[in-house]
Amino acid sequence: MKTDMLRMLDFTEMFGNLSEKSKIALSEIAIPKTLQKGEILFHEEDTGFALYVLGSGSVQLSKAGPEDKEVVVKIVQPGEVFGEVVLFEKDRYPVTAMALKISNIFILPKKLFISLLDNPDFRNDFITLLMHKQRYLTERLMQVQSHEVDQRFFLFLKNHFGKKTRIVPGISKKDMAAAIGTTPETLSRLLFRLKQQDLLRWEGAEIIVSKNYWDLF
Repeated sequence: MKTDMLRMLDFTEMFGNLSEKSKIALSEIAIPKTLQKGEILFHEEDTGFALYVLGSGSVQLSKAGPEDKEVVVKIVQPGEVFGEVVLFEKDRYPVTAMALKISNIFILPKKLFISLLDNPDFRNDFITLLMHKQRYLTERLMQVQSHEVDQRFFLFLKNHFGKKTRIVPGISKKDMAAAIGTTPETLSRLLFRLKQQDLLRWEGAEIIVSKNYWDLF
């Protein structure tokens, strides 16, 4: 499992650029866990004791919205880190994490992770990574603010599932709308237009994508 974790770290946005020594130190505190489809890893406002790396599968992060309606914040894909907010801002998770399919994760206990920061080499590596992540988040915010709905939808599909011709999003159209920052009505109009143009069809649980769609942006 340590080997699996080391291999996975190479592909994570948050830890991919760590030195080999720091990756080995991180892999030594990682605890593997398998989640079944529909299993809740943690609930919104649960006390946070760890951050996580998704090895395989898919995990949905959601929040309770107005009138207790669930709002999908993000669909975590393999190689992504989630729950890291408990390291910096608060000791409670701001979202609920649920497996959309059988998923393998690596648990990085908060106390053990913080103890790694006592090592100057790991601490310097991690500070550098945080600076890169801050730039990345700033770029993502600018992307959301500047792009139209059709571009945000395009980027969501591309970033979460890749340029595939068949996609099973695992979420409803309503949750998809919330995830890209628009209303269900606006998303419905976009889907209707894309279908009329023979670019994309959302049929049941599957999105069928024309190869021409991936050339739009």
